[in-house]
Amino acid sequence: MIAMVVLTYNRLHLLQKCVENVLLRTSDLTTTIVIWNNASSDGTAEYLGALDHPRITVVNHDENIGQSAYARAFRDTTEPFLLELDDDMIDAPQDWDRSMLEAYQALPKVGFLQARLADDGFSPGSDLFYRTNKHLYELKDVPGTQYRIWQGGPVGGGCTITDRELHDRVGGFSENKKLVFFYEDAVYVDAIRKLGYETAVLDDVEVFHAGGSHYAEIPPERYEFYADRDRRQRRKDRVKRVLLAVPFVAPLNERRGWFQPPEARES
Repeated sequence: MIAMVVLTYNRLHLLQKCVENVLLRTSDLTTTIVIWNNASSDGTAEYLGALDHPRITVVNHDENIGQSAYARAFRDTTEPFLLELDDDMIDAPQDWDRSMLEAYQALPKVGFLQARLADDGFSPGSDLFYRTNKHLYELKDVPGTQYRIWQGGPVGGGCTITDRELHDRVGGFSENKKLVFFYEDAVYVDAIRKLGYETAVLDDVEVFHAGGSHYAEIPPERYEFYADRDRRQRRKDRVKRVLLAVPFVAPLNERRGWFQPPEARES
C-alpha cells in the first residue's frame, strides 16, 4: 500500500542507521522502498549493492539531482500511498509506517502528514518545531479518532505521507533544473492547499532526525540554496521599503495585509 522513497548523498553513516532502525522496522504495508543514491562518493553505492531485501530497490544515479529525485522515483511506483523519508531519519518505532498510514486515512482533510521529530537538541528541524516556531503550532485532538495533531506551523517532508490521487492531481513533486537542494515539500504543500487540503504533524509517531552539521557535513548545494534564498529575500525587502516610503502605503498595507514589512519578517 505504501511506496517509500529515501534520497541519500554522502551520508553513509546515517543511511546505515536509517536502513537498520527505520526502514527495516516498517510493516508489511510498505511494499516498495526506493533508495535513490545521488552519486555519492563515500561508499554508499557499495553498501547499497550489498543490501539484500525483497522490498528495497536501489537507484544509483550518475549525478546529484537532489530533491528532484523524489519526482522521478515516485513516478516509477504504483502504490496508493507515498512516503518521503530523509536518509538522516535514524530511529523510529516498530511498524511506524502502519501508524502513519492509519492516521492519514483517519484524517481526510489532511493531505500531507508528518511524523513528529524527537527533540534531540541538535537538529535544526526539531529546534524549529520545539522552539523557534513553537508559538505557531496548536495541538488538537481529532474528533472521532485516537489521534492528536499539531497544526498552524510549517510541515516538512522529512518523514511525511500523502496519497497518490492527491499527488497526481497537483502534478506530483516538483523538479528544479537550477538548484540541487530546494524545498520540494513546500511547493507540494502550496499546491495541495490550493485544493483545500491541510497539513499536520502527527503527535503519535516520533522519529529521530539527525539533521544539521552536528551529525554530518553540510553539502555545498545546501549552502548555495540558502545564499540564493537570502539574495532573493534582500531584493524583495528593498522593494518593500521603497513602497512603504510612499505616502499612505504603510497604513493601507497594515489594514489590507498586502505584504509583510521586512522589519517584521521572521528569520
